[in-house]
Amino acid sequence: MSLTQAAIDQIKGMIVRGELRPGDRLPKESELATRLSLSRGSLREAVRALALVRVLEVRQGDGTYVTSLKPELLLESVSFFTELHAGESSLMQILEARRMLEAGTAALAAQLATADELATLERLVDEMAALDDVEAFVENDLEFHRLIALASRNDVVVALLDNLSSRTTRARVWRALTQSRAYERTVEEHRAIYEAIATRRGDLASAVITAHIAGVASWLEHAR
Repeated sequence: MSLTQAAIDQIKGMIVRGELRPGDRLPKESELATRLSLSRGSLREAVRALALVRVLEVRQGDGTYVTSLKPELLLESVSFFTELHAGESSLMQILEARRMLEAGTAALAAQLATADELATLERLVDEMAALDDVEAFVENDLEFHRLIALASRNDVVVALLDNLSSRTTRARVWRALTQSRAYERTVEEHRAIYEAIATRRGDLASAVITAHIAGVASWLEHAR
């Protein structure tokens, strides 16, 4: 293990143990280096690395702080990765990842969704059925899937799906424009997903949303 990695692990350990909390300012470099038995050079490299992945924030003239550590912040590197590998084969893998994650969120949403969330899901399905503008249709689609993720009460999964779903927006638009009955099929599938969640059938919700996303992947495979 390199000295820099050792320094990273020690700082991470302080955060995990609660010695450093979100928003806390790190001790001065010399003090922290002595405390952790590190060279100032290794410590500096560790701070730079942790700042790149948004665990730390270096404020010029003020010091170094632990960030909020919110999932959406820490998972920005996932967004970078999916943008960097935005080819068709990667898009298929993104859809596969979505299928696995959303199966779980739908099952949890069936257990945990509130009455207000269920009402909003139903409204989105009803509104989607009346839309004829492709951009508004896709926006409704994104909101529907995001609400299911939110209803799972898992912030990490919400952040992951936000990153993954945004990478498939163009595929959604393309499908809506080119596939026969894409609008009608999507509305039917969304209604089936909503009804499974509303009736607290987690197993059914998981199966229906899995088939829904698999259908998009199948269409993309043939469209290529």
